[in-house]
Parts: sequence; C-alpha cells; structure tokens
Amino acid sequence: MNLRSVGTIRDAQKWPKRDGRKDPEKLDCVNFNLLSPFTIQKMMKGLSTLENLRASSGELSDLYSFHSTKITNSSLKKGIKFYTIAIDKFIGNSLISRIQDPDGEFSISSEEELRNRLKPDSPIGSGEWVDVSGLIAPKSEIIALMKDVSSGYIKSLEEVNEAFATMHKNYYSYEWTWAFQHIQEIYGVNPSKMTFEDAKSIINRWKDAVVSLDKMVYDDANKEFNLASMTGYGADGGKEQKIQDFEQVRGDVENNEFVQSILRHIEIKTDLGNRALAALKECL
Repeated sequence: MNLRSVGTIRDAQKWPKRDGRKDPEKLDCVNFNLLSPFTIQKMMKGLSTLENLRASSGELSDLYSFHSTKITNSSLKKGIKFYTIAIDKFIGNSLISRIQDPDGEFSISSEEELRNRLKPDSPIGSGEWVDVSGLIAPKSEIIALMKDVSSGYIKSLEEVNEAFATMHKNYYSYEWTWAFQHIQEIYGVNPSKMTFEDAKSIINRWKDAVVSLDKMVYDDANKEFNLASMTGYGADGGKEQKIQDFEQVRGDVENNEFVQSILRHIEIKTDLGNRALAALKECL
C-alpha cells in the first residue's frame, strides 16, 4: 500500500539528497533505488501468494486466510494490482535503459539488434539478492566474498572494500541479468527471441504503471491540502482564515514543489515511453 504513498516517494528522494559525502571515493556503497531486484523479488513472492490464495479459495470469496491473517477480497485485489504495477515499472525501467543509446535516443534498426542489446553482460545477478547495509547485490557475490575471506584469499579490509565497490559499480549490469531472467516468468516472453511487438507491450505496461502510480501519489499529496489537514490553523477565524493561515505556512497545492515534481515526472516518463514506442514502430 505504501507504493502509492507520498511519504514513501518523499523518503526515496530524501535520502540521496541527505548524502553529503564529497569525496569521489566513498567508503560506504549505498544504493538508494526504491525498486531493485531485492524489493521486486519480495513483491513477486507476495504476488504469487495472493494469486494462489485466490485460486484455492475462489475469486468470489469474501475472506482469504493466510496463516493467522485474514485478507478481504478487496484488499487481495488491491495487493495484486499494486504488486503488478510495481513489477511492470521495474522491468520496463530496465528494458528501456537497456535499449536506449548513451545519448538517450533510441536507434534500433532490426529485431536482431534489439536481441543483441538485451543480451546480459554477465551471468552474475540471476539468483536471490540481498541488502547488505545499503549495498544491494546478488547473494551469490556476497557468499563468494565470504568464502574468499574465510579461506584467506582476501586478507585485508582494503580488498573487502574493493569487492564491495565492484559489486556496487556493476549494479545495473547485474540488475539487467536478473530482469532478463524473469521476463519470461512475468510476461511469457523469451527475451532471447523478443520481437518489437513484445518490447512494445512491455513498454506500454511500463508507461501505464508509471502514470498510474504517479497519479496515486499525486492524489495522496493533495490530501495534505484539504480542510481536514488544516486543523490548528486559523483557530481564531473562520474557514477563509484557516485556509489563508495554512497557505502562509504550507503553501497551496498548485505551487507545491513536490506536487509539481510529480506532474513533471509524468510528462517526462510519458515522453520517454512514447519515443521508445515510436522508434520500435518505425522498425516494423
């Protein structure tokens, strides 16, 4: 449910801004991504659990039982919806980043070129992921590092830091390996044989996910500016005084920087999706 919360998005934006480290060689490898293989793998497990509950108890059941938890029909449907939206957004982000040129344009001349761009750079990243004090990395690499330390192959803290830095540097390469592995599981599309139509379908789902999530966050942000949120403002006056007092302190929704950033994000991502779709359409 927090995926549509303005507080979650504020937190995702807040922590990178609070990172005041100036040295280009940062000792702590911290990944601030809200959506990553680490979080998406949990959502996929949650989605599978909810879908299995619905299949075993029937779509018309009023209540679903999971261990000691009771889930209403409407909550189960919302859970499936939000998990699906987040997964679509993450996979679409990874796909678009993969087919985009370094200058941000899309110039793919054939489906063979599309498939070549989608080939993973490394086999690392396909399994489970972990969060190690802010470093988001494949579990296989953390286990390999632990074995190297315990065997004596790695003998110093400098070498440990170097191993962490390598994982951090290669995050997006590892992320794509994970996404590539799961595209068929999620969409029934073999990425090694992906067509332009397959790519367009995933990008359309991504665009719908981005816009719908942003609109939900926008609606949640608007709640901060309704009368119910103005309690304590203009206590010695009427409704108009309450609104004026509130706007003096908090501003109004039309000029709120965060609200405006959501609207800009919708425009930017919609344009990005449209450019990717147009480039693929030209090749058909």
